[in-house]
Amino acid sequence: MIQTGQQAPDFTLPASNGTDVSLSDYHGKNVVLYFYPKDMTPGCTAQACDFRDAYDVFQAQDTVIIGISPDPLDKHAKFIGKYSLPFLLLADEQQTAAQLYDVWRLKKNFGKEYMGIERSTFLIDKEGNLVREWRKVKVKNHAEEVADYIRTHLS
Repeated sequence: MIQTGQQAPDFTLPASNGTDVSLSDYHGKNVVLYFYPKDMTPGCTAQACDFRDAYDVFQAQDTVIIGISPDPLDKHAKFIGKYSLPFLLLADEQQTAAQLYDVWRLKKNFGKEYMGIERSTFLIDKEGNLVREWRKVKVKNHAEEVADYIRTHLS
């Protein structure tokens, strides 16, 4: 189980820019790693747009935003294009990173049980250590809360 204060688990996944991206590629920068269930759904769209709208705030704090879902790259491309997302989305189709970060969970919706992503955000510092995690994220004001935390604790 991942714990704050420990080195964040590294992984490599295909990214929306056509490359394979590893978490370790961002050593020397803060990283907001956010896991979300599905492109183009209302909650995930609101979350992505909130991070998009605060993008300059995160950049000013030397922080990279990376979104991860089980969706394939072609869906990510449509999502990015439709909402002008300025950050990378990674395709975790085999739930590699989701399992490392323990966000691939049994979920219930309308009485049905299924495996899926538990909306979660992880803040990783410039040395690659997990400094804060938010699990079962509620979208409203979340990007602002993450930016405030960085401003207060990592600046």
